[in-house]
This record gives sequence, C-alpha cells and structure tokens, in this order.
Amino acid sequence: MNRDIYPLFPIPCSLTMIEYEPVIGMEVHVELQTESKMFCGCKVDFGGDPNTRCCPVCLGLPGSLPVVNGRAIEYMAKAAIALDCSITPQSIFHRKNYYYPDLPKNYQISQYDNPLGVDGYVEITVGGITKKIAVRRVHMEEDTGKLIHVEGNFSHVDYNRSGVPLMEIVTMNPPPPGYDQIQSADEAREYLQRLRQILLYLGVSDCKMEEGSMRCEPNISIRPKGQEKFGTKTEIKNLNSFRSVYLGVEYELKRQEKLLREGGTVVQETRRWDDSRGMTASMRTKEVEQEYRYFPEPDLVPMRFESDWIENLRSSLPELPMAKRDRFISQYGIAEVDAEVLVDSLDLANLFDNTAKHTKDPKAVANWITGEFLRLINATGTAISDTKLTSKHICGMIDIIENGTINRNIAKTVFEDMFNTGKQADQIVEEKGLKQVTDTGAIEAAVDKVIADCPNEVERFKAGEERLVGFFVGKVMKETQGKANPGVVNKLLKEKLG
Repeated sequence: MNRDIYPLFPIPCSLTMIEYEPVIGMEVHVELQTESKMFCGCKVDFGGDPNTRCCPVCLGLPGSLPVVNGRAIEYMAKAAIALDCSITPQSIFHRKNYYYPDLPKNYQISQYDNPLGVDGYVEITVGGITKKIAVRRVHMEEDTGKLIHVEGNFSHVDYNRSGVPLMEIVTMNPPPPGYDQIQSADEAREYLQRLRQILLYLGVSDCKMEEGSMRCEPNISIRPKGQEKFGTKTEIKNLNSFRSVYLGVEYELKRQEKLLREGGTVVQETRRWDDSRGMTASMRTKEVEQEYRYFPEPDLVPMRFESDWIENLRSSLPELPMAKRDRFISQYGIAEVDAEVLVDSLDLANLFDNTAKHTKDPKAVANWITGEFLRLINATGTAISDTKLTSKHICGMIDIIENGTINRNIAKTVFEDMFNTGKQADQIVEEKGLKQVTDTGAIEAAVDKVIADCPNEVERFKAGEERLVGFFVGKVMKETQGKANPGVVNKLLKEKLG
C-alpha cells in the first residue's frame, strides 16, 4: 500500500502495546526587513514583475563578488540576543552546494559551523504548562529564487527573491538540562506563534507568512517512550501558516505511528503538506549534511563581533512580549488571559499601555480593547495601526462613564461611533443627545408604566420568580431609549415590586 495516500484508520488494540513519543524539531526561515539584499544593492520588495530586481551578484554571474549587508547582520544579532543566544565572537559564511533551478550559482551562501547565535530558547505555554524550547542556532543565509509552475508541465523562475537576507532559527534536540523540546502539534504551533511575536516586536521582519517572509519546516520523528535513540525523521517543507504547521505535524505523527505498528519502516525524506487532501506527500529522499559539501566562502572575510557592539544591541532591544505581559499583569492588575490578548500585537499593546496609564480603571480599558475594539477590528477588516480610535478617545469615554454622563449601554454606541468617525466621546454624546437620564421623576414614570403594562409578570415576580427583575430593567431601559441610570432603575423597581 502506498504510504503517501492511505487513510489514518484507528490502530487495532492488538498493535498498541508500544507507547510512542514524538520528537519535533523546527527550522524557521525568516526574511529580514532590509532595504537591499544580503550581498548586493538590489531592492527587497514583494511582488512586482519577475526578474526586475536582480543583478550579476543575484544571478551568480562570473566575476561578480558579494558584499555583506551590515543591517542584515545587525537585525539577525538582535534576534539572537532576544532569544537569549550567545553571540559567536567570530563567524564565517560557507557555501552550501546543491543544484536546483531557483539557485543560479548552484550554491547558497549560508553558515555552517560558527553560526552567529547559539544556545537560546523560546518560552511557550500550552495547556497551562510553560516550557523553554531550546534553540540550537541562529544563522544567516541568502534566499533562493522562486519557481512558478504553469500549464503544460513547465516552470518559470523568478529571481527577484534570490539573495534576500534570510535568517534561519533551529531548535535543539535533545535539549540541555533545564530546557525542553517540542512534543506535540499544539506546541509546534505555539512555538511558531511566539517566535513570530518576538520578531515583530523587534521590527526585523514583517513575518507575513502568506507572502513567504516566514516559513517553517518541522522535522518529525517518533520513538518508543523512554528510548534515548531518535527515530527516523521526516521533514515537511515550507509551511506558511499556523494552521498548516499544526495539521502537518499532527498528520505526520499519526502516519509514522501507524506505519511502525503495521511493521513498516519510516523513510528519511522531505515531504510536503497537501492542504486540499489534508495529508503530507513525499517529495524526495532527505539529504544529509555531507551531500552539501560545505566549505568556507572564499569571497567573504570572517566577521568579528566586539563585546561593546553586542551590548549596545542588547540595550537597544524593546520590551519583549512576555516581559510586557508580566508587566501588564503586575502594573495594571488585569487578568492573564487579557494580557495575553493585548500583547499578541505590538500596536494593540501600545494602545492599551498608553490608555491605561492615564485612567483610574485599567481593567475597564482592557475590557473595552479586548471586547468592543477587537470586535470592530475584525468586523471591518481594519488594521490596528489604521484605526481612527486613539487612547485619547478611550480615556474620554471612560471619564464620562465615571462621571455619570452616560451609562455602559450607551457607551457601546459611543465607542462604535468613535471608531467609525474619529470624533471624541463628549462630542458624540452632545450631538446625539445621549446623556444619561438621572431625573428620578422621569425614570419613576417609566417604571410605573412598565409595571402597569406587565401585570402577569408582576404577579409571577411576587410569587418568587426573582429572575424577572432583568425583564423589568430591560423594559424600562427600552422605554427611556437606554438613557436611564441603571442604579436608579434597579432601586425604584425594588421599591415598587417589593
């Protein structure tokens, strides 16, 4: 039976004696957000006409010589430091030799031994359990071109992407004491999400997975639980979404387990994720390091990194997501679940931080941003950075809630209007006549009318159905167009209904 296409039927009970455990490694490629390419002056951009942003260096033409992009090295070093890696004092480039149509030189300039960053970690939390996923190396290489497949079994090659600065981040298996490895599809997805979050905070990449500027290649194997020796691994190539990472890893774990339980053998190979069929499929036999015939790049000199330069980069790092999450919890007293949502985006975190520090009720700020604000963002498809609503808008609205100008029901209408128009809360309230009714006489008249109109419900309430108080409050609020002070409404209802 073809191992690529058989379905994952339940495993018979007689074959479940051995308990397997997964070992998952992650290779993540990230295009750096520089103006020019890694070894030449060609512009870095997405899209455009094919083969319009390339030169003799990109194309590997005879006599062309590479020159290192200093900004790319700086970005990669910042990322390595943010991942708690040690910076190698002296690092060199190597040639990774292989043939493929999208690689015009027939070799890729990369790093082999002495990568720029080593021995770091990414912290993840899954199912309430926090792990430090060990990072083995952070190294620099150049991106390849792009194959475009067309009808008639032909492929075109676009070299615009060739030579774009590409950072590779590789996890470590087995991890050193005190660190962990990825052991499930959930953890693989969470690792990628946390890593992307850190890189976005640093500003070193836009991490647009749909455009290929962040790509993930999980390496997956299983072994009998307790066994030290690794099983045979397979690699899933170029996954570009959190969903495909989760589904690809989950499928491959089940496929390998079923294969072993049926007496088969896992082949070391590179596979691809077929989203339409919900499965992985074989691409080619997996290469080993020796096949790449690494040797030092003769056209580039070694790079030396002084301790002062490293410390200057370290001091320039922004507050990273997990540190920001912990500060939000301790400084503002908000719930961890709200803090997690807020730090997911730097723009969202900044909006909350800039608002909470100017109000007496940071929890209310968190509730409005994680609730109504994100609802409107999702409903309109607006980027957070493009919204008209600012911290000044939210502070102004919370102020008029606290001073009794509007109640919280009316505030939802005001919030949406602020979001759509950019007007301040007090201006909207004034223009639309939304001020809260606090006149006891007017509210009492509305309460009396509702009680008179609902005799059956009054009798049921007096008979013990106390939950009907919400019914009466709703009726009174409707009668007053939502403007009545809820506290006054409740007080009068209790008095008149006994």
